[in-house]
Parts: sequence; structure tokens; C-alpha cells
Amino acid sequence: MDSARADILAARQHLEQQGWIARHSEAFHHLPPPALAQWLGAQHEQGCEAPALDGSGWTLHPIHNQFGNHASSGIHARWLDALAPAERAELFAGLPLPGDGEAAPFAWAHRALCRLGLRLRISATPGREREPVWLELRHLPRAQAEAPLLVVDVDPGVQCVLLETHEREAGACHQQVAQNLHAHVRLGAGATMQHLRIVRPAAADSVAHHVHVSVAAGAQYAQALVATSGGYHLQRNHITLQGTGAQARSCALLLAGADKLDQQSYTRIEAAHGVSSVQTLALAQGRAHVVANAHTWIAPGADEADVHQRLTGVPLAGNPRLILRPHLEILHDNVQAAHGATWGALPEEALFYARQRGLDEASARALIIEGMARALLERCLGSEDNGLLAQWLRAGWLTRAVAAQLQGEAEVHHG
Repeated sequence: MDSARADILAARQHLEQQGWIARHSEAFHHLPPPALAQWLGAQHEQGCEAPALDGSGWTLHPIHNQFGNHASSGIHARWLDALAPAERAELFAGLPLPGDGEAAPFAWAHRALCRLGLRLRISATPGREREPVWLELRHLPRAQAEAPLLVVDVDPGVQCVLLETHEREAGACHQQVAQNLHAHVRLGAGATMQHLRIVRPAAADSVAHHVHVSVAAGAQYAQALVATSGGYHLQRNHITLQGTGAQARSCALLLAGADKLDQQSYTRIEAAHGVSSVQTLALAQGRAHVVANAHTWIAPGADEADVHQRLTGVPLAGNPRLILRPHLEILHDNVQAAHGATWGALPEEALFYARQRGLDEASARALIIEGMARALLERCLGSEDNGLLAQWLRAGWLTRAVAAQLQGEAEVHHG
């Protein structure tokens, strides 16, 4: 038996012995995930039929940056087959074993099913060492049940700008998809990354994305997530600030119609002068069920750590269920920490002033919602005219998403 097959069988055996995520799990009891069988898939399942497979899996695309070029020569990419022993060893090299935490069954299921993965190393572009390296990654499903893997290593001192998209049209595959994706992002000392993640599954899909980020001394990581709901949709971040002065900012815009969306953010500050900010804006309607978790752990000796959490939920129409759960675990005295959660309707004063400008109610609500969303994302990625966020916003995705959300709101009111 080759080593790849042995690793897969060992993962399956571990799941058989330890079982799936318990119903009383603290992290998952508000929105329990589907049963294990759905994440492992049938042995002889049929994949999505062509042409949906065209461009499936991870694809790397050039992206114009503020300097007017692609700046892509610093990107070293390897697509690896997890069923080939040597390539599987390279794909998983340096990654931790799943362990026995609350989300560990997802990681073991990923080991058992993973077939393909992508490893990227981001280095400075020769002759343009002071310029950021820009790249776009797109992922489309390959099968009904899949476990994609992404590993991104950013060299010390390198600046990286990454747009990562997961958008599947409902008609692109006639079967429901169960996707258990794991991504590992590792920033070397003094490196920086701006990371914009767009995740829009089909309505009946089950999606679980686990993003593991390690930030070395003096490095800075900023992630903005825009996610829509699905049959089951989990977004789970694990961010570890490993070195002195490491910083991480993360914000999440959650757009939930009539389905489920669970966002979990776990941050560990292991060294002095670490800075962490977590912000979430959840917009929900109908019978949507949304959970937003933020948990920050500050280690003993993490002098002058600076931590902020802010979770906001806005029910737009119907009777959505919104659960906001900020949490701090502080094991050191010399820190600054603040957290909070707010839940409520759109501000009436803002609606009044928008109506005074001659806007009808629907336009006023769209203006306010989009303004709130833009402000949230800008707090993570900045508002520079030629920056990543500004370029993405100019494409109109957010405006269309807000319009779709308000259309759903109208249907709730008149249903």
C-alpha cells in the first residue's frame, strides 16, 4: 500500500473511531453541520458534468495593480495530486495534523477526501521589490463532494494582494455540492497581505471553509470576507499572531436570505505588541439563521496586546435568527481589549435623511445598506482609489448583491 492510500485510510479510521462533531459542541451547537457521510461523498458519485468542469478547481489569474502591471513573476505555483504519494507529501508538507479540537473532524474528513491542491510561494518581483505582488485565485467545484487545499507562503518582507473567489451559479452543476475547503496562509517576518474572499455558493450547497493564518513578527494580515448563505455555510478563521508586533484585521459581510450562515473567527495572540481587530456585519431576512462568533485568546506575557471585536446584526425583513457571540480570553494584565455586539434595524434617522434627499424607500434602504457594507470592508482593506477593494467594488458585485437582498426582502414582505 502506498503512503497516500495509507494516509487516506488512517484519516477514515480516525473518523470511525472518534465520530463526527458532537451536538453539544460549543462552536457548532447553534448551527450543527450535516452528517459526516455528506462530506465524504459516495464512493462512485458522479461529478458535475461538462461544461461546468471547464476551469474547475483552483485557477490562477493575472490582475492589474495600481502600478499598471500584473506583477506576477513573484508567484511560484504548484498544482499537486493528493493521490500520488510524492505529490501528496509535498502538498501536506509542514501542515499540522488535524488534532482533536472541536473542528478537527472537518480536518480529518478533508485528509480522507482531498484529491488535489495548490501550493503558492509569493516572492518579491525582481526589479520591483517594493511593489506588492497581486494575484487572483478562483475556485469552482470539481465534484459533488470535494476537499480542496490551498497553501500560500509569503516570503519575509514581501507585500501581497490576493483576491480569492468562490462563486457558483445554481445552473452550473445540476447536483448539490458538499465542499470542505482548507486554506493555510503563512506570512514571513515583516510581510503584508490584503486578502479579499468572495464566497457565493448555490442555495442548496453545503460549504465549510477553514482558513488558517500564521503571522510572524512585524507582519500584517488583513482579510475581508463577503459571504452569502447556503443550505449549510460555515466560514471559520484561525489566526495566530506568532511574533512580536504581528497584526491581523478581519471583517466579514454576511448576506443571508432564507438559509444558513455560520461565521467563526478564532485569534491567538502569542507574543507582545500583537494587534487584532474582528468586525462582522450580518444582514439577514426571512427565515435565515446566522451565527457570528469571535474568540480572541491572549497568551501570558503578550504585553500591550490590543484587541477589538465588534459584531453587528441587522434583520431586514421576516423573522431571521441572528446570534452574535463575542468572547475574550485574557491571560495577561497589560493589554487593551474591547468587545461588543449590537442587534437592531436600520437606523431610522439615516432613512429619514435619505428620504429627504428625494429617494424612495427602497433606494434609501439600498444606499444605507451598501454604505454600511463599504465602510466595514474599507476598515479592513482601506479606501485607496486604486486598491484591491476599490477595484472590486467598481465591478458592481456589492451593488447587485444588495439589490438582490432587498428584492428578497420585498418578497418576504409580500409573501
